[in-house]
Amino acid sequence: MRSIVMAVVAAVLLSVGSVALSAGQDFDLRAEKQLLKQRQKQEMKAMKLAQKYRKDSLKGADVSKAARLQVKHEMQRQKRELREKQKDEAQDLKDRQRTLKESQKAYGSY
Repeated sequence: MRSIVMAVVAAVLLSVGSVALSAGQDFDLRAEKQLLKQRQKQEMKAMKLAQKYRKDSLKGADVSKAARLQVKHEMQRQKRELREKQKDEAQDLKDRQRTLKESQKAYGSY
């Protein structure tokens, strides 16, 4: 009788623990997404500020039109590359989350 009660208590504790664990993982997924968004926002602000300073430095300098265009195109390229990198990071996060959810579903740990 005592062993049956202990087995039932252990099963209940394990099921409650797995529910709490999965709820914690959902929170971690949301927190990870928020951290990614914050970091990407900071990267974009830093790049914009650097580009602003670069433009300001060109205003007072005696620089040819070709050099100005080269700098302008380089800044556009940097912006495109940053956007592409951020999109890739967001997609990687979504893929990881999807894989994690599928594995949880396959193993039945909700």
